Amino acid sequence: MATWDDKLDRLLGAKTGKALEAALELTTVGDLLRHYPRRYAERGELTRIADLVIGEHVTIMAEVRSCVTRQMASRPGTITEAVLTDGRAQLTITFFKQKGHQKKLLPGTRALFAGKVSQYKNKLQLTHPEYKLLGDDEDGTEVQEFASGLIPVYPAAKEVQSWSIAQCVRQVLDQWDGIADPVPEEMRAEAGLSGLSDALRRIHQPNSWAEVTVARQRLKWDEALALQLVFAQRRHSAVSRPAPRCPLTDGGVAAAFDEVLPFTLTDGQREVGELISADMATDHPMNLLLQGEVGSGKTLVALRAMLQAVDAGRQAAMLAPTEVLAAQHARSLREMLGDLARAGELGVPDVATRVTLLTGAMGAKERKQALLDAASGAAGIVIGTHALIQDRVSFADLGLVVVDEQHRFGVEQRDALRTRAAGGGSPHILVMTATPIPRTVAMTVYGDLKVAALRELPKGRSPISTSVVPAAEKPKWLDRVWQRIREEVAKGHQAYVVCPRIGETEGEEDEAPPKKSKGTKEPKAPKDGESDRRPPLAVMDVAPRLASGPLRGLKVGVLHGKLPADEKDAVMRAFGAGELDVLVATTVVEVGVNVPNATVMVIMDADRFGVSQLHQLRGRVGRGSAPGLCLLVSEIPANTTTRQRLEAVAATADGFELARLDLELRREGDILGSAQSGKRSTLKMLSLLEDEDVIEAARVAADDVVAADPELLSHPGLAGMVSDLIHEEHAEFLEKS
Repeated sequence: MATWDDKLDRLLGAKTGKALEAALELTTVGDLLRHYPRRYAERGELTRIADLVIGEHVTIMAEVRSCVTRQMASRPGTITEAVLTDGRAQLTITFFKQKGHQKKLLPGTRALFAGKVSQYKNKLQLTHPEYKLLGDDEDGTEVQEFASGLIPVYPAAKEVQSWSIAQCVRQVLDQWDGIADPVPEEMRAEAGLSGLSDALRRIHQPNSWAEVTVARQRLKWDEALALQLVFAQRRHSAVSRPAPRCPLTDGGVAAAFDEVLPFTLTDGQREVGELISADMATDHPMNLLLQGEVGSGKTLVALRAMLQAVDAGRQAAMLAPTEVLAAQHARSLREMLGDLARAGELGVPDVATRVTLLTGAMGAKERKQALLDAASGAAGIVIGTHALIQDRVSFADLGLVVVDEQHRFGVEQRDALRTRAAGGGSPHILVMTATPIPRTVAMTVYGDLKVAALRELPKGRSPISTSVVPAAEKPKWLDRVWQRIREEVAKGHQAYVVCPRIGETEGEEDEAPPKKSKGTKEPKAPKDGESDRRPPLAVMDVAPRLASGPLRGLKVGVLHGKLPADEKDAVMRAFGAGELDVLVATTVVEVGVNVPNATVMVIMDADRFGVSQLHQLRGRVGRGSAPGLCLLVSEIPANTTTRQRLEAVAATADGFELARLDLELRREGDILGSAQSGKRSTLKMLSLLEDEDVIEAARVAADDVVAADPELLSHPGLAGMVSDLIHEEHAEFLEKS
């Protein structure tokens, strides 16, 4: 009989075992049985073609509408094109120089098709897909595989198709005798859970939807409990960790700053400020996640907290993801503080402090002085990029760390600041993000953090209207985009144009756009999944085209992350001062950049950005008295999931609603660092949006277990489950995030 840790090559053969390992990182029986079906196709139910996403490897059930084979006109060989349908939309599949498909793919035939979705001539296609006819039972397995009418559809790859994985699972289950259940019987009974072995068999070979439901309930619980056990252990260990007390004091720089504020704090800013103030006054480290809408005033909240640390005789550090944003923060904090940021100068208040900027690209003399200010304590507030967490940077007495846009940092970078308090303790940590996070995500991913939210926008924020510009379908609309920019500039305003890539400065060979065919020549046979889609637009290509074309006569500047620090700073200063009309940039302007006079944000190839990125970029306009305009330019076909995503962004300005949409559209496991580590996702079954009750119940159970057994020494099964479900790289991510 097969055991959980047996190697697949021993059970399935060396060739199959090697293919599963190379394509899907599946090496043991346990790996394969934890590789759950993505969904189930019911016999007779076709896959929605409109839901397909360009670039993804998919397995779909579709019906053949037509299939034609003809000689290619310009080169030897044949081309076979079949049109598939789900009854609503169509998808083309293409085979070059391959015979025999037309005899199999007869009109009305239903089959499973697997391949990478690409785009050709503004339509979705699969090139050289693998397929399995549902009436084809050559290997004698179809009756067994599809007996229930539920066909498991697995996450697959080009080298290993879904139906091949199903066959491997069937072979393994025939030889597998089950596994000892890691969850104690009492806990299973209380939660109403089935046994693990039974759940694994049902998830792969269900006889009904009811069996799928029972199996999913158990497997979701395992994932939720494993995650919550990690966080419960973190919360338990954090109780005894010392932190520098930073009580609120009267008559200091914080009080002086509040007295000169030219506006009234919003209710949300006041409430969050009081929460932070109370946490910083204790000798346990504050760990607070502050999420808020773009422009909700998080920076002001952070500044007031930093001033409280300064009044307590401590220092505060603010970590920004880019040098542009670090410099922007330094300028804006100095402007907000005025004389209160000029400690040591004549005529300034005695309570004043100093704001110091420290980045990796600073000149030797400036950097030396900044390091000295941080080490001596002369700088009450130190702002910088990852340069702040290098070993050679020391602080006199670090009391508070503010991490801006935490999702832009590597976990090791964030973790390095946790041990920087004097005496080896941990400073208080305030994590800020303008990317709203659904409650269950915060409860799961940031399980050891308090979570506070700023949803109220300060008075004076202008509305932003957003529209999708379908450049391929309606090229005249793109002409209108440039006209709108000229109209806004004529009114005295400015505009951003954002592109996905830098271009020639990236040290990459830019691909030439595809050449147009002449006459009736056939397209060149593409590789599997290849499309005629051009490379992403680049700043260094778009800027000169605009300056010499539709925006001729306007002052066009360029900004991207590869520019020298002094040049980036000069460009931002020029744009902020109104010396540039249009700034063509990468996402270096995504967060923190504040130019109230900018009213237009044009995002080229908007489909290549995530929902949260689009929302962040949109937040760069509408920051003054004039209304903002955001234009999402895309060549993605209509009625596709990607286009629907852009239309959803255009339909709402609510960042919290978009956060839920973002989570629905991307793999939830990416949130736990699988995309960053390159490893398999931890969350395969648990939905952070739909399973709030499971997550909350698992959190309570985990707290009870860890309170009695912090190291899980008396619960070896649960400890094993954590290591089984939370891969080492993900555990490290969770420990440091």
